[in-house]
Amino acid sequence: QVQPVESGGGLVQAGDSLRLSCAGSGLTFSHYAVGWFRQVPGKTREFVAAINWSNGTAYDLDFAKGRFTISRDNANNMVYLQMNSLKPEDTAVYFCAADRSIITSSLRLVNQWDYWGQGTQVTVSS
Repeated sequence: QVQPVESGGGLVQAGDSLRLSCAGSGLTFSHYAVGWFRQVPGKTREFVAAINWSNGTAYDLDFAKGRFTISRDNANNMVYLQMNSLKPEDTAVYFCAADRSIITSSLRLVNQWDYWGQGTQVTVSS
């Protein structure tokens, strides 16, 4: 099966840190831009962060910049999202996405990404 596979979600307290992992199952991540999105029930999926082929990164400026860090490990075909100082409003299902040809101006657009994982739940208690 060709898709990103997320892991690392869980239940944490406000102020804690969590690192999400995304494995490239059937995908050679070094050839792909990889992004993280999140979604809460009843709301649209929103962009969190992305990393491109040359390790250029982009973050949502409202909630992710300064607290979240995206990185990749091409040797292990993994992408990570390190989340610090978590808040209850960070509670969501976090999804990993991959695309070989997405352009920078389209990183935040859900429908521009070709491959999606099943998501991992992150719950932050107050």
